[in-house]
Amino acid sequence: MLTQSLVSDIIHQQRDFFKTGKTKDVAFRIAQLKTLKQAIVEHQPAIIQALRADLNKPEFETYTTEVGVIKEIDYAIKHIKSWTKPKKAAISVEQLPGFARIYPEPLGVVLIVGPWNYPFQLMISPLVGAIAAGNCAMLKPSELASHTSSVLAEIIQKHFDPAYIAVVEGGVEISKQLLAEKFDHIFFTGGTAVGKIVMEAAAKHLTPVTLELGGKSPCIVDADANIENTARRIAWGKFINAGQTCIAPDYLLVNQTIKQDLLDSIKKCIQEFYGDEPAASPDYGRIINQKQFARLAKFLQDGEIIMGGETNSDENYIAPTVIDSVSLEAPVMQEEIFGPILPVISYNDIQEAIAIVNEKPKPLALYLFTRNKNLQQRVLQETSSGGVCINDTVMQVGVSSLPFGGVGDSGIGSYHGKASFDTFSHYKSVLNKSLWLDPKFRYAPYQGKLQLIKRLIG
Repeated sequence: MLTQSLVSDIIHQQRDFFKTGKTKDVAFRIAQLKTLKQAIVEHQPAIIQALRADLNKPEFETYTTEVGVIKEIDYAIKHIKSWTKPKKAAISVEQLPGFARIYPEPLGVVLIVGPWNYPFQLMISPLVGAIAAGNCAMLKPSELASHTSSVLAEIIQKHFDPAYIAVVEGGVEISKQLLAEKFDHIFFTGGTAVGKIVMEAAAKHLTPVTLELGGKSPCIVDADANIENTARRIAWGKFINAGQTCIAPDYLLVNQTIKQDLLDSIKKCIQEFYGDEPAASPDYGRIINQKQFARLAKFLQDGEIIMGGETNSDENYIAPTVIDSVSLEAPVMQEEIFGPILPVISYNDIQEAIAIVNEKPKPLALYLFTRNKNLQQRVLQETSSGGVCINDTVMQVGVSSLPFGGVGDSGIGSYHGKASFDTFSHYKSVLNKSLWLDPKFRYAPYQGKLQLIKRLIG
């Protein structure tokens, strides 16, 4: 395990490397992004194997939700030259002759702390932004996904100078050591409780943070929704990665008139996806560890199991499960589920559903299934969430042009595409004045000038 002094040494090396100015060269940034992409392509077999070992993740899901992060690299390479160009800013008449520009510049040395649920993609995606913006980066992958952590370390160590990008592996003690250091930005993805610890540590150094957290993302289904397509998209979004997705539909709010039809259709979709025995399906994952398994298993007592409910503690297996007759006060409705359990709550009027959403902390995502445009606008206006996806689930995360992030308890800041570049950049405002003309009205003595100033300001 690394000692505090070794962690500090790496950070000092990165600060020295950043001072050389090499990372500010756009051609250098593009070259590093291309290197990162090629490294991911070369190590795909190892990445697939590691994610299978950590989460029993199907190869298809690995490509679409983990290796697919190379799309973010392609997007950054395509747009980086326009992102890095200084932007003109308008100036008022009294500032003439002169001009204003806004210059994006890198922050310096940044820390990226990743989670265990998408342990590859959620480390690489923010790294793309850090590289594109011209920073050096320290990466701390989750020790709970140990196989993926090892592969990440191998990839970065093989292809990048640690004075530029480094991976530090380990548990809580290493995290504490890292958080005791001063960084120019900390990017954290994980749970709210740890997010508070990160923010508290960052405050001691006045370090800005991006916190990508989670919360109870509601899924509202109104009476006019297409039942078959809605059920399929909900089942897919809920049960990929065995429900361990920060933007998975956390609970279902369904109009009472279509409730039974929707549940019957969801049950049919689960059977189509995973067969009669999901435990034997090559396409269904496992819970990351015993601690999370035990936490989730308790939720099965919080309602009537209408499908699924089977568990196997030896394999950390929980079947795709839907529970009905759930109280809003039940534990399953009080914290983020982060597993393959879908509570169902019915409503008669949409205002009931909106009220339930607004009584809880602001979620990372909100899902709404309806063809009613007026209802879509009403839900958008009367609720607050990090993002919204209408008539689908989870797919919003794959749109690079949409900033991804939370609000309130679900997070601080955003990333993806240009938003990632912005997160790891400082926008420096520059006013450039000419010396050839120097009106004296702003200088003392002020006698006789006040009325002119009042007219100009008024």
